[in-house]
Amino acid sequence: MPEVIFPGPEGRLEGRYHPQKEKDAPIAIVLHPHPQFGGTMNNKVVYNLHYAFYNMGFTVLRFNFRGVGRSQGEYDQGVGELSDAASALDYLQSMNNNSKHCWVAGFSFGAWIGMQLLMRRPEITGFISVAPPANMYDFSFLAPCPSSGLMINGTNDRVAPPADTHALVNKLHEQKEITITHTEIEGAGHFFETEEYMDAMVGNVTNYVKRRLTETTR
Repeated sequence: MPEVIFPGPEGRLEGRYHPQKEKDAPIAIVLHPHPQFGGTMNNKVVYNLHYAFYNMGFTVLRFNFRGVGRSQGEYDQGVGELSDAASALDYLQSMNNNSKHCWVAGFSFGAWIGMQLLMRRPEITGFISVAPPANMYDFSFLAPCPSSGLMINGTNDRVAPPADTHALVNKLHEQKEITITHTEIEGAGHFFETEEYMDAMVGNVTNYVKRRLTETTR
């Protein structure tokens, strides 16, 4: 898989870019968990999400936020990381200007960043939020949430407890025109620790995205 270095707001950002042969293939970016708690683009959940999208025919980019791996800069409380994600999407779009679908997927901290990116980029047609940390971060900016998407978490998640995800989903359900699908993996923790939990998460994401690609609504 090609390693790429592309310009970010604070210098170079390091990524992995996986193009399809089709020039109009849909595109997706995948965002990693918290940089200060060991989160990188090679996190297992992020890696599996990347391949799930690639195997569905997407051209995919995952990358390291500032200060992680070979990405320049330093951790910026989520503000700079959102700018990094916007730069990554710019880079991905510049290489794929014929794509009709644009998705953002994020895990944990990356899910929070992904939802903020969704608010700023109307071209994003769908999102995947894996284990969104609704207990740690304020998601009230999703008013209204501009696109339908999937929120998925484990019932034994102690990092981002399911009760907080339920509250967030219930709030978003009240909005018109979009559908928030919420799936829970029975027994899984925050990192979908076993192969069984990881496969269940990836399977749910794949089924959801495939279904959405056949629909014409947002």
